[in-house]
Amino acid sequence: MSPHLVVVLVALLMGIQPITTDLYLPALPMLRGELSASMMQVQLTLTALSLSFGISQLVWGPISDRFGRRPVLLIGLSAYTVAAFASVLAPHIEALIVCRMVQGAAMGASVMGARAIVRDLYEPVEGARMMSKGLSGLGIIACLSAPIGGLITQFSGWRAVLTGVGLFGALALFVVATRFQESNTHRNPNALQARILFSNWRAVASHPTFWAYTSIAAASYGGLFTFLATSSFVFIGVFGVSKIGYGGLMLMMTSSYLCGTFLCRRLINRLGVVNTVRVGAAMSLASGLALIALPLLTQPTVWTTILPFIPFMVGHGVHNPCGQSGAVAPFPTMAGAASALNGFIIMAVAFAVGTWIGLSSIDSVYPLTTGIGFWSVCVALAAQFLVGRYGEVGTNKPHTQKPA
Repeated sequence: MSPHLVVVLVALLMGIQPITTDLYLPALPMLRGELSASMMQVQLTLTALSLSFGISQLVWGPISDRFGRRPVLLIGLSAYTVAAFASVLAPHIEALIVCRMVQGAAMGASVMGARAIVRDLYEPVEGARMMSKGLSGLGIIACLSAPIGGLITQFSGWRAVLTGVGLFGALALFVVATRFQESNTHRNPNALQARILFSNWRAVASHPTFWAYTSIAAASYGGLFTFLATSSFVFIGVFGVSKIGYGGLMLMMTSSYLCGTFLCRRLINRLGVVNTVRVGAAMSLASGLALIALPLLTQPTVWTTILPFIPFMVGHGVHNPCGQSGAVAPFPTMAGAASALNGFIIMAVAFAVGTWIGLSSIDSVYPLTTGIGFWSVCVALAAQFLVGRYGEVGTNKPHTQKPA
């Protein structure tokens, strides 16, 4: 496969995540009213999806190490597409939650596969650059998702939005079926044996570089998920922004993320991965502290809430490719297992955030601002004390580099 095709595949496989969430966000307040759902139930359509997404990667990763990336992607994307179209017909909130859980479990195959494919084909530093290019494609998809979701919701309702989700899944399935060539040329026939499986996970989980980059990716995603889970209620419910206007605000945020992925590649070439993460962390911390301070100093408005969040999104565009590629970089023969554990931890953080938000009353900006402020501090600490110490791939050897 050419590098350009790999970038397109990674963008599609990773882009299924913002399609599943961002396209759907403008519909959350409408869905709550039409299905007579509580705030906790509405949040479950996001958090249950995130939890099943995280757990499923622990299964998909070892299976792909054993049988290859292609069969896992074909099965996962098929199940995702069926579940997406089933959610369109959901008669009540409970059925929708179940469909979204199935989507999340199937989506795990796609995102895990994208990370593993990059590690299969590229060495660590080049892998970070390739992941950044793929995530630039994800950024474009995310840029389009919220505005399109706002337009569809405004004129056609939330079921039409979920139809769009299903169509994207069908597109990704078609591209993988017709263009993807197996990237896992070192399949491990013992990868699913319980003893080997736990041995591989133990090797991954005991490696400091894995935790350094997983921590930065998880903390950054924690801040992003806080925004995703609260923003439609804050901007539409508290500030009275229209659904189309909310889509425009989301376009600003995803454009900032896209700029961050371009900045990431430039910084890696000049500063290396570790110092690139530090630059991103400085932006994240400045953003979080501003979000905490401004509502205390002045009456919150749309612009005093959205503009300070832009540097955090630029920083996320740096941390996401560095964190996801860095976490699997020490494990060339266990990329599936490492990718799975990395994804599970990130989604466990998202589930915790969503549960906290579901128990909160979002009638002010404070759940959004304080939550992002908290995660920005976590990003800064992870960058300084974990990535700064353990981030150089190759200086901390995993316990095993060979399939058992």
